[in-house]
Amino acid sequence: MSLIRINKYLSMCGVTSRRGADVLIASGRVEINGSTVSELGTLINEETDVVKVDGVEASPVAHKICVAMNKPRMTITSLHDPFKRRTVLHYLKRLDQRVYPIGRLDYDTEGVLLLTNDGDLAYRLAHPKYQVSKIYEARVAGQFDQDKADQIKAGIELEDGKIGHADVSVLGFVGKMTRIRLTLTEGRKREVKQLCQKVGHPVKHLCRVEFAGVLLKNLKPGQWRLLSSREVDRLYGMVGLE
Repeated sequence: MSLIRINKYLSMCGVTSRRGADVLIASGRVEINGSTVSELGTLINEETDVVKVDGVEASPVAHKICVAMNKPRMTITSLHDPFKRRTVLHYLKRLDQRVYPIGRLDYDTEGVLLLTNDGDLAYRLAHPKYQVSKIYEARVAGQFDQDKADQIKAGIELEDGKIGHADVSVLGFVGKMTRIRLTLTEGRKREVKQLCQKVGHPVKHLCRVEFAGVLLKNLKPGQWRLLSSREVDRLYGMVGLE
């Protein structure tokens, strides 16, 4: 008998990420054999149990894919928003398979967003222990100098008490703002904005230009592309899923 956690099973089915599955369960939207699931750590027999989300049966995907999107600003990195704001799902209408976001980009942040129906890949690319690089370009207020870059690289305490840090380089100056590039490998919540704010240079505009080595390749905001088999193989190798 093969028993696995319900959140992992839902991620294998391309329904949502493991974290997203916990939210669905807490909302009473998941059933096992006709009974609503109440415990987040519930185990299921993937061979015999019938799992439904919002009344629709969930089953493991046959074909795993990964999508790169240029997420526009003022768009929620989610498949559903209770406040009816535009989500990334709006731009995926031509995609015939369900995918979900790997990690998050803030509502007002644009750039590279990866989406997949492969739960294991999503979990590892988003988890800090795998040290997957994310590169951002930001415009920040004021004249950002090397001393501030060194402070961020050394590490700064974040809102949750964790220490955040990034490699930072100055790209140039635009009026009363500075263009900088930051490379992070943990990607904590609002990390770029927190780091820059803590050294006195609030972020005015933020774009993720690269995630796990994946680039936009001239995609306009809202456009997406399927990753090539070579790109997907490289991602699997990066997080030990070969």
